[in-house]
Amino acid sequence: MADLTRTVSVVPQIVDAPQESPARGFTEVKIIGVGGGGSNAVNRMVETGVQGVEFIAINTDAQALQMSTAMRKVAIGGRSSKGLGAGGDPQQGERAAEISRDALIDTVEGADMIFLTAGLGGGTGTGAAPVIADIARRARALTVAVVTLPFTFEGFQRRKAAEEGLARLRGNVDALIVIPNDRLLQLADRQMSVIEAFRLADDVLRHGVQGISDLVTMTGLINLDFADVKSVMQNAGTALMAVGEGHGDNRAVNAARAAISSPLLDVSIEGAHGVLLNVSGGPDLTLAEVTEAAETIQAAVDPDASIYFGAVIHPRVQDEVRVTVIATGLKEVARPLPGGRRAAPAEPPPPPAREREREPEPRQRSSPPEPSSREREREPESERQRRPAPTEWERGRQRPETRPAQPPSAQGDDDWDVPAFLRRPRR
Repeated sequence: MADLTRTVSVVPQIVDAPQESPARGFTEVKIIGVGGGGSNAVNRMVETGVQGVEFIAINTDAQALQMSTAMRKVAIGGRSSKGLGAGGDPQQGERAAEISRDALIDTVEGADMIFLTAGLGGGTGTGAAPVIADIARRARALTVAVVTLPFTFEGFQRRKAAEEGLARLRGNVDALIVIPNDRLLQLADRQMSVIEAFRLADDVLRHGVQGISDLVTMTGLINLDFADVKSVMQNAGTALMAVGEGHGDNRAVNAARAAISSPLLDVSIEGAHGVLLNVSGGPDLTLAEVTEAAETIQAAVDPDASIYFGAVIHPRVQDEVRVTVIATGLKEVARPLPGGRRAAPAEPPPPPAREREREPEPRQRSSPPEPSSREREREPESERQRRPAPTEWERGRQRPETRPAQPPSAQGDDDWDVPAFLRRPRR
């Protein structure tokens, strides 16, 4: 019994010390930043003090790796990259990861859950992330990737590389969350700095990771365990991870609505079949507010969705409710980007009905008929003046050609606009 007491007394120290690895017997979560973009995201998460996880930076660029604030740094590529990076070549990034496969296996060992973050379109993140994801899943870790897509102005080649990397990554992770950088344009104004804009995207990862970590490691009003998290996210495919904050009256509902309508995300929560919901707040957080937030989320997802929710109390938080939502089983329908564009629809639209129907035989079109009187009225005056008036002989020649005495099967589509009694002259 004395030994058990000593073990329990260690729990607060582990939760409150972000620079220590989780103790054996607790869910071990690792955050791995791949490449320059992923390493930058990890650095910003370390700065904000996310707790209960281990931070790892993986890169082919030795100089960038040296600047990382992650607990663990892994250089990949060896002599092939010479520590100089992948030069924007995803194949070089993939080759570097394969060369360092043994080191990467050691890196993911012991993890129950791994978050991979990378900026797609470059060399290391695009090429190495799918390899690392494959290694993580082979180690039986729940693997979630949170990646960004390049801005449109970065060019076609970078966008193409990002899409190809995304396709490879999709087959190697349990859940995939995509944030197009173009969506930052919806939130940023001319006064917002570049660092602040990218921090908005990083917040999606940070709050999602902290929300899961809180659910499975901290004691609160309502607790979940890692098995609940795994049941929702394992082999889930496209996922959504968002956070919303609320203050004052109706704060829980406002926070839930802000989360599910986040403009940063590429998919909608509508129709989700699995949901993890974490409601956090100060000591004044009530069970009624937790219920209101859960009901708001429930109304937006599939009626038969499985919803796992928990509530965590942060003693230092005042007059604030934060709702973190992770939804899976989503339809891959891209939401509109600024200016009416759409981000990489999941599948092309069906062809028009005329293209799907095969004609029994090729249509033969005659020369276009003379415009009708109504068409002449709609035609600009300048066009009517330039067209020479038909002669009497031409008008006589045109009359029988406009209604050819042919069987219905041989008539073109234009003749169907003519009434039947005109298409078949009386004898």
